[in-house]
Amino acid sequence: MTLATAPLTGAALRAALPDLARLRIEVFREWPYLYDGSYEYEREYIANFSVADGAIVVAARDGDRIVGAATAAPMGGHADEFAAPYLAAGYDISKIFYLGESVLLRAYRGRGLGVAFFEAREAHARALGGFTHASFCGVRRPATHPLKPQGYVSLDSFWRKRGYAPVPGLVGSFTWLDVGEAEETAKPMQYWMKAL
Repeated sequence: MTLATAPLTGAALRAALPDLARLRIEVFREWPYLYDGSYEYEREYIANFSVADGAIVVAARDGDRIVGAATAAPMGGHADEFAAPYLAAGYDISKIFYLGESVLLRAYRGRGLGVAFFEAREAHARALGGFTHASFCGVRRPATHPLKPQGYVSLDSFWRKRGYAPVPGLVGSFTWLDVGEAEETAKPMQYWMKAL
């Protein structure tokens, strides 16, 4: 394997969007997201992200194949539902650089690519300037959920090692269709933050 990460913006970012959609559908199908995704939704979601000023995709490649990706953009460039919890808590969203998804195929995990995703996105935020914090959110599932894999280890300690901490009371809600379900349901999303 020849693994490498590279930040993508502009035309290079747009060229990687089909791979990002594929990865989101495949990786988020796993616990804890259990996302039963569709390309129709992904096309719309990713198209909106791709036109945000300051947007970046950090792509992980094995040779020419994109095997992972992480996204980020200024908070003001994301959908209103992402910004709503920050606004309700009194944050200035113009100062927040929002880290979207990090999706990496299982075979490539544990090789430092997750760390590279965070470092590249934070470096991009600093290069753009004007941001005081980087932030993201993660789904919170009940510990007793029947689809939770035995021995599952959350990413909380990994995120803490990167300098992030959950913000007490800063919880959003997003709706999607779970694997095996007939209707979409809302899920609580805990926001994490790090000072830049």
